[in-house]
Amino acid sequence: MKKYILLLGVSYLGSGMAAEPVETEKTNAKSAQKKESTKKTEGPQVLDMLTIKAQRSNIDQPFGSYLDHSQIALARTATSDTAQMLKGTPGVSFSGGGGISSRPIIHGMADDRLRVQVDGMNLISACANHMNPALSYVAPSSVLSAQVLAGITPVSMGGDSIGGTIRVNSADPEFAEAGAGPLIKGQASTFYRSNGDARGGNISASIANEHAELKYTGSTVQARNYKAGGNFTTTNTKNGNDVVASSAYKSENQSLSLALRNDDHLAVIKVGQQNIPYQAFPNVRMDMTGDDSWFANVFTKSKFKWGNLETRAYHEDARHKMNFLADKMTTPTRNMPMDTYGVNQGLSVKANIDITDRHLLTVGGEYQRYRLDDWWDPAPGSMMMGPGTFWNINGGQRDRVDLFTEWEGRWNDQWLTQLGVRVGGVEMSAGDVKDYKNSTVAQRAEATAVNSQNKKQTDINIDWTALVRYTLNDMQTYELGAARKSRSPSLYERFAWSRGAMAMFMNNWVGDGNGYVGDINLKPEVAHTVSATANWHDANQEDWETKITPFYTHVDNYIDARLCQPANGVTCTSPSGGFNFLQLANFDAHLFGVDVSGSKLLLKTDKYGNLTGKTVLNYVRGQNNDTGGNLYQQMPFNATVALEHRRGGWSNTIETQLVASKTDVEAVRVEPKTAGYVLLNLRSSYAWKHLRIDGGIDNILDKNYALPLGGTYIGEVSTAGTAVPGMGRSLNVGMTVSY
Repeated sequence: MKKYILLLGVSYLGSGMAAEPVETEKTNAKSAQKKESTKKTEGPQVLDMLTIKAQRSNIDQPFGSYLDHSQIALARTATSDTAQMLKGTPGVSFSGGGGISSRPIIHGMADDRLRVQVDGMNLISACANHMNPALSYVAPSSVLSAQVLAGITPVSMGGDSIGGTIRVNSADPEFAEAGAGPLIKGQASTFYRSNGDARGGNISASIANEHAELKYTGSTVQARNYKAGGNFTTTNTKNGNDVVASSAYKSENQSLSLALRNDDHLAVIKVGQQNIPYQAFPNVRMDMTGDDSWFANVFTKSKFKWGNLETRAYHEDARHKMNFLADKMTTPTRNMPMDTYGVNQGLSVKANIDITDRHLLTVGGEYQRYRLDDWWDPAPGSMMMGPGTFWNINGGQRDRVDLFTEWEGRWNDQWLTQLGVRVGGVEMSAGDVKDYKNSTVAQRAEATAVNSQNKKQTDINIDWTALVRYTLNDMQTYELGAARKSRSPSLYERFAWSRGAMAMFMNNWVGDGNGYVGDINLKPEVAHTVSATANWHDANQEDWETKITPFYTHVDNYIDARLCQPANGVTCTSPSGGFNFLQLANFDAHLFGVDVSGSKLLLKTDKYGNLTGKTVLNYVRGQNNDTGGNLYQQMPFNATVALEHRRGGWSNTIETQLVASKTDVEAVRVEPKTAGYVLLNLRSSYAWKHLRIDGGIDNILDKNYALPLGGTYIGEVSTAGTAVPGMGRSLNVGMTVSY
């Protein structure tokens, strides 16, 4: 049964692509949300208001956080790191990396513990140092909508993760009106950021008729090393002591999409390519010296009398290279090539079945096939790192098959319930490994011992979620959820094998400067989470709002680190510089915390516009129950307080970020403590019909501070104890022209 529904943003139909986009309606977002709160077709509120003619929206929509369109637009000028566009989202923080490769953390869990989807593709980092996380494959200019589900994710939105889900989508296809001429649209943007001399731009162009759309997008960005707010080290020799060495980068992205539709069917074919000539990393011993990837993504959606059917198939191919760039090239002959080749393929089918007007059943399945080779060619001029090739992972395989079912009941205007179960199997294996021919006898013997082990591992993972929402009245809504979520180890966690000092240092995906070895026998992590949300607001949802979300998670078989133990005839050596050699193992752990957000309309006048106050507060604490120690990269208490002014096409924001000192650190990883700090940021924009100007100043007071989750600074010298500093003052400007 077709219905008309109002959505704030591009309609999300379970895939990030709207079936029938039509004319834009300018209306108040909060008022529209109130009007829709009593309809069973309630959808998410994300971007500009659209009227969509479509089937009832999917059952996951009442849950999660959505980025505001203005927040996305401003972020494109302020950052080239897509993950950082989520800054200010309750429960989200960031682990440091390269200029376009930071990793989001949700409620204290990061990286492989999160399900990150880009246009429906479940992407995997193909690197021993995770230099190419999922969100690094999409440029900020391509992001039109983003959704974050912290902690409890409905089973229909993904498995093989325990920390939450992030879904980033590019623009939906837009077709011409029936009987009208071709719809031709285009956009061009450019930006400059003074700190690091970052500059770049992007273009997009599309042509469409009633049944087809062809669209091209392209972007490029380049930056030098950035500066901190003051001197933070005395060890830099090639750069000033206020320069964050190994932070330069360059990236280029392109994509081409073709969308086809008729009354009941939509098909979108999208191909894209990324080239990163270089990206340096201030918290990793190596740098990215090349990353070439391409993808093909095919999505279909068909509507029937009983509901709708969605399918997706994708292929991603990534060739990744590491070596030393200039800041880490301590001698003219220092050279250590490392190569990775990953192939990621996926297939999914999902049916949304309207059982009744108030009950929706979702059933489906997923298949993901991942292949990985990680090898290091002989290092020129080195006696030990050669001859021959070192195989870190040879023929790594990780296949996952999941089936799920989910039921949603909207019993009346007050009660909504959702129950789901997902059953999955993960099968992993790897081929024979090999050390350099001139390595020590013990290290070559270790490779032989590893090759004699049975590397085939099979995990059966069972997830379930239970969610309930109660709308007491026009001013109060309450949600309660519980979940069991599972994650199997990654290929690196299970198959990084060598206890040789050099090899261990080259396997580090957490940015702490230590060396790591995996464990074939690691068990899957199983997280048991309870979360609640209370949302209070005025009756019209236009004046004020407060939302509080406490959570608690207990994790069985949490994959953490301990000091490296002898195995396969090899005893780990003692590293220099204050670092440790570590091995992965399973532990019991727990995490708890609370997210608080709120807003208040302070002033509303026709002459001066609207003034709104907003705040977000986050707290999380994670502990290893077996060791009694702290978990790694747990964000200290932090808050963002902002004043937003809007008048017509003009908007201004003054923002204060407050972060407490970080004293709860993980000792075995030599995690550095950091002091608390306060940052002041200013942003402004003005939009005409075809032109938008953005400007801003980040860290106005040029505060010198350390990133609590940035890892250990080894941009020039590998010495433990110094945290990666944050960026000093930066003047940012951008311009966008559209037609």
